[in-house]
Amino acid sequence: MKKIVFLLFLFCTSLFAQEIHSVDEIVSLNDSQKKILYEYEVLKKNGFETDQFWLKNKNQLPELDDAVRDKLAAQIFANSDVVYSPPKDAAVQFWLKTQLLTNWMFYLSAFIAICALIALFKKYWGLLINVLIRGLAPLFRFLFSPVLLTYELFLIGVVCVIFGCLIDEFVLRTVIIHLGLFLLWSQSTALFTKEYWVKKYFFEIENKFWGTNPWETVKTICLPAIIVTLALVYVLYKVPVDVFYNYEIVVFGLAAVYALPFWRSLEKYLYPVLLPFKNDYRARSINSLAACTVIAIVVAAVLILQWSAVFYPVIAALIGLLLLSFLVLSSKLNYRYNYKNYYYLQFVTVLFLAVVFLYGFYIHLNEIIWFSLIATSIFIVIKYMEVISFFSDWKRGKTWAWKLLGLAVVLWLLGKSILYVSKILFVS
Repeated sequence: MKKIVFLLFLFCTSLFAQEIHSVDEIVSLNDSQKKILYEYEVLKKNGFETDQFWLKNKNQLPELDDAVRDKLAAQIFANSDVVYSPPKDAAVQFWLKTQLLTNWMFYLSAFIAICALIALFKKYWGLLINVLIRGLAPLFRFLFSPVLLTYELFLIGVVCVIFGCLIDEFVLRTVIIHLGLFLLWSQSTALFTKEYWVKKYFFEIENKFWGTNPWETVKTICLPAIIVTLALVYVLYKVPVDVFYNYEIVVFGLAAVYALPFWRSLEKYLYPVLLPFKNDYRARSINSLAACTVIAIVVAAVLILQWSAVFYPVIAALIGLLLLSFLVLSSKLNYRYNYKNYYYLQFVTVLFLAVVFLYGFYIHLNEIIWFSLIATSIFIVIKYMEVISFFSDWKRGKTWAWKLLGLAVVLWLLGKSILYVSKILFVS
């Protein structure tokens, strides 16, 4: 086996050396010699006798044997571009100038025709519009009715997702696919809610989420989310290199699951895990967010315990959403008159940030490590601003410059701390 590999290595090396040698020989030739070899190869490829031609020009290439001559001639022919310059006053030159003149005449005629058509449209526009309205109004009413237009846009969304995956250019592919995803979600929602304006079915979504009719909630929120989730599964299958679709599929998957009506009855048992102290002034949406966060934590824990790299993209997406949820839940804006839950959530958030960082470091997943570092930095900055707000308003007083200076110091300390921790963990 070792002998075979060695022989292959020698063979490849010899080919590479021969190719370099041929390139050096071509470079050493002057233009006249290259021209002779090119003409020789043209005669040879067209089936003419080349002996007489070579005898006539052989004295200009005295050092080439027949094998080297044929090889160099073939390479020069394959890598040459012929530029034809007709002589002055030749018939061909007159023909080329005639073509140039007529092309400009065609361009000028097209420009004049456009101007004339614009003038005619301006003169007869009203009459044309009246004819079109009388003749095509029934067809347009049918084609662009709210229901049929919704179906048409939904099909356009399907086409955008399917054919967007076939586009090689990243930016165009991403734009087309997301246009398709938006159309799938918005038009399916419009069909299920029977509201064909975006502003109206946004209100429908909010009303149905807290409504008492389970089927209305399912068809208004769950079914569109399921449709988009299936579309994202298809996109991930076709374009696995675009990893950010993992985050989007987690968002829509959670929306499809958490919008199911039976969670509303279970929320009162779930959100006390993160909000154990009763507070009647807290917004209902915060309770729902806390309950959804608990569910997401359980799902993430189940996936983590599988200890499989297949789930790492989904785990990273879930952890990213959980970090964002904890930043929202731990905000002082959500709590009034009673800060017990606020203090409790600061402890839970710090604990979660530490656990996420240690987990990312343990499995060597840089994505999760960076998520935890960024979320920790945002958390510290928010807490700095909230601590200041306990004593004074940022917008009032004469000490706002000192507060900004303190914020700059906090950011500087954060940067230094991240560098120090990175040096200890990744460099040492």
